[in-house]
Amino acid sequence: MSNTTNWTVRHNPAQSRFEATVEGETCMADYRLQDQVMRLTHTGVAPRLEGRGIAASLIHAALEHARTHGLKVDPQCSYAAAYMRKHPETRDLLT
Repeated sequence: MSNTTNWTVRHNPAQSRFEATVEGETCMADYRLQDQVMRLTHTGVAPRLEGRGIAASLIHAALEHARTHGLKVDPQCSYAAAYMRKHPETRDLLT
């Protein structure tokens, strides 16, 4: 779980996603886990909430979870892939 100024990112393993509720909207980073690989499949933030760093917080939490649990990451979502390109310290997690 990670905290920011305005929201808390929670891991919801039952729905295979990391999520945060911001201004009543559920924002999420969905994943599929298979053979020790976390496939980040979708990041969703309501358009009115974009530009606040919410998606970055969700992906950061997912990557920290992967690192802590010895998982590799396959960023199938374009946002997750772009985040990992911009943060070279995460590249060791790539499949």
